[in-house]
Amino acid sequence: MSNAITVTVPHTLSVEAAKARISEQLTKMQREYIDKVAHSEVTWAGDVATVRVSALGQAASAQITVLKDLLRIDVQLPWLLAALSGTVQQVISRNASDALRISHASKDDSSGARKTP
Repeated sequence: MSNAITVTVPHTLSVEAAKARISEQLTKMQREYIDKVAHSEVTWAGDVATVRVSALGQAASAQITVLKDLLRIDVQLPWLLAALSGTVQQVISRNASDALRISHASKDDSSGARKTP
């Protein structure tokens, strides 16, 4: 038995820009949590990312669907982690919102804004 969570996060980016930001955030999270998880993988098929994470003998999965005006994130937690679903939902929402924020500037965005003396 598993516990399903659905999080939606609105955005005003193009689908491609939103996918790039979400992909960047997922890669960042994989690096940050590498010592805490046994396995993690992200695969993209069109505008849908499938995320699988295993830790402490438990496996969770998510599908992130990038639409023109929002992200839909569907997470399946094992029953053992169901008690943490509220916290998981908050973390997912915060990370996705941070990644999609318009003021979020990637390294490439700032390079064109340099002033010359």
